[in-house]
Amino acid sequence: MRIFVTGGAGYIGSHMVAALGEQGYEVLVYDNLSTGCRDSLLYGRLIVGDLSDRALLETTLREFRPDAVIHFAAFIQVGESVKEPLKYYQNNSVNAINLLNAMMDLGINKFIFSSTAAVYGNPATVPITENAPLNPINPYGWSKRFVEKVVEDLSSAKGLRSVSLRYFNAAGADHLARIGERHDPETHLIPLILKTAKGERDSIVVYGTDYPTNDGTCVRDYIHVMDLVEAHMSALQHLFDGGGSDVFNCGYGHGYSVRQVLDVARRVTGMDFSILESQRREGDPAELIADSTKLRQKLQWRPKYDDLQYIVKTAWDWEKKLTRRRA
Repeated sequence: MRIFVTGGAGYIGSHMVAALGEQGYEVLVYDNLSTGCRDSLLYGRLIVGDLSDRALLETTLREFRPDAVIHFAAFIQVGESVKEPLKYYQNNSVNAINLLNAMMDLGINKFIFSSTAAVYGNPATVPITENAPLNPINPYGWSKRFVEKVVEDLSSAKGLRSVSLRYFNAAGADHLARIGERHDPETHLIPLILKTAKGERDSIVVYGTDYPTNDGTCVRDYIHVMDLVEAHMSALQHLFDGGGSDVFNCGYGHGYSVRQVLDVARRVTGMDFSILESQRREGDPAELIADSTKLRQKLQWRPKYDDLQYIVKTAWDWEKKLTRRRA
């Protein structure tokens, strides 16, 4: 089987490409390398291109003739999306439509879309089911929700068979530390903590200590990146088996507070580090926890790495490798 992967040189995409290659799929990665890294690709072939380049995109798809498309390419910084909304609607929404147009023109009808828990906004109840109201509170969330709707309508009108996976908090790294999280700038909690432990940052900031949670800090559902990859594998098999279009939450169904993550990071690294407490950030919900019952039941997803200490350990191994590379 041939799989076309957009954004395959990025964090989650590169882990997906590695898993596909190890399972014998033929993989073609399409990435403009604006945030991805060429050396993150362990398998497959790379075409450096942008989804706004319709001519290159269509030529590449026509020549490769994929059996399915997995679409990771997107900007992901919530704060930046508030300041630069057009950048997010152009790249995340318009460019996704360019991809879908090319697929429809060429008769490619299997599509897996990287969506996000940001489509829920501030949830009324947790854990969050797929039937919860969709009320994004920032352009990033809206840019993803818009593509979900386009995919839904194409499934009804044009026979597209798609799976949208709503990620909660992806974290961790390949167990051999071959690849891992490498954002610039980094905005995710676990790598920020680990960079502070390494001395690359002066301190880690905790935004809000007065939330209605057990210790006053935000609670999030952290899912190991390889369990997230396995969810994509299950979705791919679902489509190859003739399954219809659907939407699934990707999380473990329980969360950890910021303070709990800090405590685990101290144990894993053996380091102490400076922590600064600050005011809440606007738009940060107290809790974001997935109800992943549907993913487990319908796609028989069985996570293997539901352990915060393991998640942090694999991320720490990767961070130490990055340090050795720079030495």
